[in-house]
Amino acid sequence: MDASAGEFAIRVSDLVVGFGRRIVIDHLSLDVRRGEILGLVGASGGGKSVLMRTIIGLIPRRSGEIEVMGATIGSTHDRGTQMAAGKWGILFQQGALFSSLTARQNIQFPLRENLALSDALLEEIATAKLEMVGLTPEDGDKFPSELSGGMTKRVALARALALDPAIVFLDEPTSGLDPIAAGDFDTLIKTLQRTLGLTVFMVTHDLASLNTVCDRVAALADGKIVAIGPMRELLQSEHPWVRAYFHGKRSLMLQPKAI
Repeated sequence: MDASAGEFAIRVSDLVVGFGRRIVIDHLSLDVRRGEILGLVGASGGGKSVLMRTIIGLIPRRSGEIEVMGATIGSTHDRGTQMAAGKWGILFQQGALFSSLTARQNIQFPLRENLALSDALLEEIATAKLEMVGLTPEDGDKFPSELSGGMTKRVALARALALDPAIVFLDEPTSGLDPIAAGDFDTLIKTLQRTLGLTVFMVTHDLASLNTVCDRVAALADGKIVAIGPMRELLQSEHPWVRAYFHGKRSLMLQPKAI
């Protein structure tokens, strides 16, 4: 494939991020191709969520370059970042729904913040997004406290899709879900990615998700991407952390990709 700029949805070059004297991301480079699901895996506290939040401008970087859909990313107040933000949706850990708003109102929130739409159109869009993630219009009237863990994640995903983004960032999307609900959510992500032509950047530690959903997997260790490729290539990596992660006792579930 020709390595042209148009091939990539996200480009990170020589990125450095730190807090005080601690360097979390150390001269990291990473390209995410348009239309792929990239899974990012790493040790707990190793910088996965920091990298995602830096890419979308929520955490300042010390040096390096970031481009999303061809736009250079700076801080959240940077014009380029604000323009690029209209092209992505984000599902944070645990959903991060507004507890005082119904599911429907949560989905409508980015629409109200960014567009001038009639109440009737807001209702229509929210209903369509609910159905897109496998929920009913009646579910839209529930408050977050009335939703199961799986429903919360689906509402949060519907909110992330509200503005029809080209890229979706998922931060531990199956965390806290039982294996059946996690499997259903994985299938939903893959179906939406294929149907909508999305690029998906997924931070996860879920081995099943990495194996069944992701086109490529990037392993983050010591502040750098130490291995990247399809799962079969990660399984062959000689890097000590990658071998320990993918060849430990909990990795016995890894089988050839089924989805």
